[in-house]
Formats: sequence, C-alpha cells, structure tokens
Amino acid sequence: MAALIHHCHHPATDSAAFSPSSHPIILHSHHLSKPFSPSQITSYLSPSKTSLSLSSSKTLLFPSFPLSKIPSFQHLFSPKHPENPQPLSNHELSRLLKLSIDYTDIQLNKAAHASILKIQQDIRLFNSLITSYIELGHLTYAERVFNSILSPDVVSYTAMMSGLAKSNRENEAVGLFFEMRGFGIEPNGYTFVALLTACMRLLDLELGSQVHAFAVKTGNFNCSYVANALMALYGKCSCFDYAVKLFDDMPQRDIASWNTVISCMVKDGMYDRAFELFHAMILEGFRVDYFTLSSLLVACARCSATTKGMEIHAYAHKIGYETNLSVKNALIEFYAKCGRVEDVETLFDKMPVRDVFTWTEMVNAYMGFGLVDLAIELFIKMPEKNCVSYNSLLAGFCQNGQGFRALRLFCRIVEEGVEISDFTLTTILHACGLTKDLRSSEQIQAFVLKIDFGANSYIQAALLDMCTRCGRMDDAEKIFHRSPLKQSSSIMLTTMICGYTRNSDPEKAVSLICQWQYDMDEVASASILGVCGDLGFQKLVEQFHCQALKYGFLSDIGVGNAIVSMYSKCGNMEQATNVFDKMSAHDIVSWNSILGGYILNRQGEEALEIWKKMQKREIQPDMVTCVLIISAYRHTNSNLVEHCNDFFFSMKSIYHIEPNSDHYASLVGVLGYWGLLEEAEDIIKNMPFEPKASVWRALLDSCRLHRNATIGKRAAKNILGIEPQDPSTYILKSNLYSASGRWHCSELVREEMKERGFLKFPGRSWVIQKNRVHSFFGRDKSHSQSKDIYSALDILLLECLRAGYVPDTSFVLHEVEEHQKVNFLLYHSGKLAVTYGILMTGPGKPVRVIKNIHLCGDCHTFLEVCFGCYEKGDTCERCFWFSYIC
Repeated sequence: MAALIHHCHHPATDSAAFSPSSHPIILHSHHLSKPFSPSQITSYLSPSKTSLSLSSSKTLLFPSFPLSKIPSFQHLFSPKHPENPQPLSNHELSRLLKLSIDYTDIQLNKAAHASILKIQQDIRLFNSLITSYIELGHLTYAERVFNSILSPDVVSYTAMMSGLAKSNRENEAVGLFFEMRGFGIEPNGYTFVALLTACMRLLDLELGSQVHAFAVKTGNFNCSYVANALMALYGKCSCFDYAVKLFDDMPQRDIASWNTVISCMVKDGMYDRAFELFHAMILEGFRVDYFTLSSLLVACARCSATTKGMEIHAYAHKIGYETNLSVKNALIEFYAKCGRVEDVETLFDKMPVRDVFTWTEMVNAYMGFGLVDLAIELFIKMPEKNCVSYNSLLAGFCQNGQGFRALRLFCRIVEEGVEISDFTLTTILHACGLTKDLRSSEQIQAFVLKIDFGANSYIQAALLDMCTRCGRMDDAEKIFHRSPLKQSSSIMLTTMICGYTRNSDPEKAVSLICQWQYDMDEVASASILGVCGDLGFQKLVEQFHCQALKYGFLSDIGVGNAIVSMYSKCGNMEQATNVFDKMSAHDIVSWNSILGGYILNRQGEEALEIWKKMQKREIQPDMVTCVLIISAYRHTNSNLVEHCNDFFFSMKSIYHIEPNSDHYASLVGVLGYWGLLEEAEDIIKNMPFEPKASVWRALLDSCRLHRNATIGKRAAKNILGIEPQDPSTYILKSNLYSASGRWHCSELVREEMKERGFLKFPGRSWVIQKNRVHSFFGRDKSHSQSKDIYSALDILLLECLRAGYVPDTSFVLHEVEEHQKVNFLLYHSGKLAVTYGILMTGPGKPVRVIKNIHLCGDCHTFLEVCFGCYEKGDTCERCFWFSYIC
C-alpha cells in the first residue's frame, strides 16, 4: 500500500517526509526548545482577548472512522496506471493515517506523509499526522511535523502537549502551553487534559491548582473529562478531600468519574467509602468496568476483606470481566495478600494471556509466601522483563531477609543496563542494611553519589538508615547534619532517632526526640511511638500519647496500633488493652499488635483469649497472626502442644494460609520449649521446602535451654551452611569454637569479622529513672553512682550464693582463668542495671530493665534468685522487656 501511494505521487523514498529538498522545515518562535519563565504563569493563565481557535467547535483531536467504511483504493491496483494519476483526497489521506495507527504500520504513515507534502498545507491533515506519529511512538517525527506548520492551531498544540506529557517530557509540555497562550490561542477541554496530565506526572499541585482556576474561568471545567483529570491530579498529589469535593460538585458524571473517585478512596485507605461509592454507582445505573473491579480488589487486598474480595470475584465472573487481564492481575494480588497460594497458582495457570505485570505479580506473590526459590524460577521463565520486574525480585529478597542475594542481583541490574529508579536504590540501600556489611555499604553509597541521586529526600533517608544499620554512626551523623533538605527534616529526624535506638544509644535518641521542632504527622508519630516503646520510656510514651490525642491522630489506625504496641513493650498491658478497646476501628494489624503484646509479656493464656474473640467476630487471620498464635503456646502455664499442633496443621485447610518458614520456626520454638527436641528436629527434616536459618536457630535456642549439645551441634552446623556470610553466623561460629576450647579458631573468626567490617554490638542495659536514661555496659564504672552500685551488687551476690546461686562460667567465652570468668559474670550489664534499679526503686515496685540483646543464662538464674530473696515483683520474666533492635 505504501509503495503504491508513492508511485501515485511519483517515486519518493521513505525518508522524503523529512528531506530538506522535499519540503522546507520552517523553524519559528514556537519551536519546542524555547524556555518559558515561571513569572509568566499568572499572566498567561487568563483568557485572551484575541481568539485564534478554530471556527468549528467540533474539531476532533483524534479523528476516527469505522473500518467497514474504508474507502476503495481499487484504482491503485489496476494493471495499467493512468499517465497522470490523480492525487489522493484529503479525506482519503486522513483515513490512511487512521489505518496506519490501527495496523501499527509506520511505513504506511510515512507514505501518507510524503503524499501530504505534495499538496497545499492543510492544518487538519497535519494535525492528524502529528497524532498518528505520536500514537505509533515516533514523537521525534511528530515534533518535526509540528515545527513545519506555519500557523499551528489549538489542536496542533494539544496533540504535541499530550505526546510530550506521556513521554516523560512534562516540562516541555507545560512550556508549549505557555507558548500557545503567548500567541493568543485559546485552549479547549482536551488542552486542559494534556496540561493536567503533565502536572500529574510532575506532582505539581501549585500549577495544577492554577489550571483548575483557569478551567473554571474559561468554562472548560463543565467538561466531564476535564473534571476527571483534575480529580486524578488531586488524587495523585494525595489531596483526596479536594477530589471528593470535585466529584460531589460535578453536574454530570461518567464511568471515568466514578472510577477516579473510587481509586482515590482506595489510595487514601478509606476502603468502606470506596465500597459505598461502588454500590451508589450501580444504583445510578452505571455499568462497572475492569478499572472499577481492579480498584475494589486492591481495596479488598489491603484491608484483608477476604469475603468481599470473593464477592467482587463472583460479580466479575457474572458480568463477564473475569477473563479481563487487568482483573486477573488484581485477583492474583488479592489472593496473594490473603495467603491463598493455591488459588493464586490456579489463576495464573488458567490465564491464556499474560503480560509482564502478571508475571511480576506472581513473583511478588511467591516472595510474600516466602517461596524465594519458586519466585526466582518464575522470574527466569519470564518472556519479558522490565525495571519493575527486577525491582520486585530485589524487594522480595529484602522482604525475606536475603540481603546478599539482593546485592548480587543489583550488580546484575547495573551490568545489564536495566533502568535504575529511586525505588531500586532505596531497596538496595535497605539490603545493605540487612547484611550489615560495612564494605558493601560504602561501595553502594559511593555509587549513589556518583550517579547523582543523593539529593533525593528518600535516598538521603535510606542512606542514613543504611549507615545506622551497618554501625557507621559517625557517617550517619555527618549525613544527618549536612542534609540541606528542610522539607524532609521530619523523615531524617525520625530515621536518626531510630538509628540511635538500634545502636543502643538511648540517651541520644531521647535527646533528639525532645528536640523535635517540626509538625508531626501520623507516620512520624507512629515511628516515634515505636521508638519510645523500644526504649521502655513510659513517661515519654504517655506524652506522645497525649500529643496524638491533641492533634487527632488517634483516628488514624496506624497511630492507634503504634500506641498499643508501645504500651505493650513498656509492660503496661492494662493501658495497651484500654487503647485497643477505645479505637474506633480495628484492622488485622490492630489485632496482631494486642496479640504480640501479650506474647511479649509472656501471657500466653491472654493471647489465646484474644484469638477466641477474633474467631467469634469471624476475623480472618493473616500470616503474622498465625505466627503469633503458635508462639502463644510457648508462654502458657500448662503444656498445650497438642492444641498448637492442631492449629498449625489446620492453617491451610481452614484459613487457606500456607505455612512458611516463620510458622515452622514458631512451631519448633514451642516444641523445643516444652522439651520435645527430637520431635522439633523431625518437623524441620520433613518440611515441604528447604528450611531457613531462622528455623534452625529456634531449635538451637531450645537446645541451649535444655542443654542438649548433640542436637544443638547439628542445628549450628545447618545454620553455618545456610548463611555462611551473615554477621550473626560469624558470632555463632566464634562462640562454638570458644565453647569447645578452640580459642585460636575463635580468634581467627573474629579477625575475619573485623576485616569485613562486621560489628558485634556490646551488651547494654538501661533503666529509666526520674525521666532520665541510666545505661550500663559490662564492668562499666562510668556511672556517677558506680561505687554504690558495685557495693550493693556484692551484697546481692552474697545473699544469692546463700540462696543457692552458683555462677555458670560456661557462658564466658574467653580464654581466661576460672576466677576471671566468675569476675566477668558478676558484672554483666544486666546485673548492674538491676542493682541500680533496686537502689532507686521503692519497696513493692517492679524494676524495669531494657536490654539490647538476650539475657544470658547465668544472669537469668541470678535475677530469679535475687528477686526470690527480695520479693521485688512477681517473677523475673514479669519485670524485664528485651528490645531486639536489628
């Protein structure tokens, strides 16, 4: 077809459309590279006195025609062409351009372009030509056509603005709009949509608000597609109230209007409101489409509304949308979030057509289930991969705690030239934090600075977080103090406070909290509340609780959940329960928070009572809930292992949750705690997938508790084989060598740790007394009352020895004499902190001590005997909360 068109207009090459000899390209003042001044924005956003728009208001930006009415071109196929062939009419040429779009035929489009150049310039044809090139993905050709038009009209500008806005050239699209206004050309409704698309991609709310006002002033706001674009802009900028108000004020709504407002409600977490709008939409006679169903399924996935999600699935099947690709992808995400692995696999296997998003969702699903090997296998089979696919795999490794695998994948991403986004960098920085590898963290930081991403606020926060996780607190403080990003001070301050807490520096963490000078939003409140709970600083917790009440943050479920968790960590379950009961709404995280609080405080029976309440209210548990329920059986007053086994083996059949490594680790911990070590080891050996190191660690902890060296050695050997490069594995290896008297080997391991930059944080304990943090290291004499503390500890030791306490020197893993081992044991940080607490706490009050690592066995025995002698509280377990800050 293209060749015949060329023949009709005398031979011409495909490149004739852009040949200087075939047609002059006139460069004038509306060339796309012209910059615009922001100061012109206000003056340009006003109606022009001189209208240069087309006389016809019915001009279509994207002309279309039914394929059944394609004009006949039979005369082109006659064996003998006339000596003077007649050129194609404008009508025929415009239809050829439409055909080129329908059949994605760039050669036909170029041939039609060459024919258009042979006739007198027609603005409608040139506008159609611009549109066709944009639709075919050749924006450069469209620009050349635009620059060759002597007097472009509003349709010309609108088509180019739309193409630029959708091609990551948003600033040029905005500049073109101001250029158009400079020529006095009035915008139409489609112009506003193109401009708002650019604002949306730039997240420029200020300019978008001005465009809103201009649309109202020019009367274009009454067009439903302009109002829809404005709602989408406000939703993208998280101004959901504005979007809802726009929707309520719209005189006429179409399906896009309903979809946009429902999508905004889902993004804002107002899932009930989204379902209400869905029902109202149906009552008003609108027929839902694939976009509506996909948004509602996302809402069901996020709020764990399994029943509603299945109802939406049935409704999609009823109206014939179940086979739609977008709906299928949303269903995969929904069932994955519900933990129903078999349903996900069935959906995927039955899909006749899959796109890159389908495969990526499946990778996300397998990673969410902890099935990392299956996710990798699926990723390798993907017929097409993009940067989102690589990012999903990268995030999945981090989600499953496999930082070193994430680092290797990132190296591959760089080598293969895959696009690197902000998400890629924040994820790999998190992966470095997981590995705690000093050298890797320095290399990744250098890479980020080299490619000039360091000014991004999220990258800065991720860099800061990585440094704190790798023990590089000096570098972290430099990044924090040098950060020029005033607008992100809340993010940076929160990250730094969490960093100090993670590195067992409670004084600096509390100091920064007290220096907070910025408006605290819901996210910052939840983070700071969590830190206060980790520190065990109940007075500070109560102050932030009051602040949350003052600013109305308690209506936010995330803040309410953080307060419940915070009081739980401080050991105040009564207050945690009160806050939980007063919350206006609960999600699954709320229930998990109160469950976790009872388990943290070793109140297994109370935790199981909460589970009974959940069952009565028919609340569907998630994967975390199941981990907590299994763990509760470790802290019951009587052996309920049979009930624990019943729940574990009913997870799949009743709750459609496939047990993963976390569930197996919890079950092994329960069996081991009650002395069933052989049974626990058999469970691990019979797992349907390869156990993670966490499962073997649960068995190893139980072996330490029951002093079973035989099974313990097998567990340690498996841990070393699974995670040979993990910092905690180095420590385990060193301790095993020390325990067996192989001091030289232990020293070699510690030297290797130093070379790789792995740090072993020293044990630290602290007590909150009179709103001050009093912290202690082992054999620490820096406290102002150290003489009194050591004298009191000596007295306590004598009393405990009389009561039957015998120092267990097996917990001292140093090559020293026996009397030195006893000396090391006596002045552990936990003993010093408890002694100070006893000195400063009145009779009958519990002593609250917080530690950054587990209490050693000897300290546990000592404190049980000590509290038995002095009756300071119920039991040792009721008076201690351990913060495991990793």
